[in-house]
Amino acid sequence: MSGVSLAVAPRSEPDQTAAPPHQKQRARQEQAPAGGLMGSLRVIELQLVAFIMVFSASGLVPLLDLVFPAFTSAYLLALSRFAFPSRGSVSSGSQEIFQGSRLFRLYVVIGTTVGLFLPLAYVLGGFARGDEHAVRSATPHLFLLSFQILTENVISGFSLFSPPVRALVPMLYTVRRIFVILDWVNDVWLNKSLPANAHIKDTAWFWFGRGLAVANLVYFSINLFGFLIPRFLPRAFERYFRERESGEMYAKAAEDKRSATDTAIPATTTNKFHSQTADKKTD
Repeated sequence: MSGVSLAVAPRSEPDQTAAPPHQKQRARQEQAPAGGLMGSLRVIELQLVAFIMVFSASGLVPLLDLVFPAFTSAYLLALSRFAFPSRGSVSSGSQEIFQGSRLFRLYVVIGTTVGLFLPLAYVLGGFARGDEHAVRSATPHLFLLSFQILTENVISGFSLFSPPVRALVPMLYTVRRIFVILDWVNDVWLNKSLPANAHIKDTAWFWFGRGLAVANLVYFSINLFGFLIPRFLPRAFERYFRERESGEMYAKAAEDKRSATDTAIPATTTNKFHSQTADKKTD
């Protein structure tokens, strides 16, 4: 997943209606920092929109990567309409599909640092140093990751999108970004060389770019093949089909209850008629 959306995603909270007053007050105090995080998330979304606009206008993102978010968004809308329609029974407080441990969240924070913050610093440093090669190599990855985070955060707030559709967002973007990162690795390892009389700062910058490209390739490959495919996607489908099954059972129970009510009404009318007839005969 993107990292930012997981790190601040809303968690399912137990029902506090029957809790004592002191427990309700403690729950409100614990939920206050979460509101601050969600407010920070809105700021992050605005920053991502700014990054996307800058990257799109810079001419550093290939046409295929510019078109990919539009195609992905249209495909997700089609899936949510025809293949995996939402049941509309998921509350806004239980949108998180996967609730990991503290160790897993540390893994997510590391991925956010390696995948978003360090590449952004690398691109900004490339602008400052006049290293157009570094900027051009890392910008497509940053563009796609920014769109991925923005898409995840936007659709997580709408019940229109079912869990499988939301799980496919990081899947599709991560698959595409792995190919983009492979191009990044190829650029910094094969197409860029260090001058023989390079200074220490230039050498450190050169190897920082190489190490960052390899770190992104390793992390997101592990993320795709070790988490998204074997764990996250099955969890999303399991939740979706469980919700659909419970919805069908509820609809069937409501239909049976309505049928029983409709059957009971004529029976009551018939008993009342027989009772009135018996009374007349008695008279």
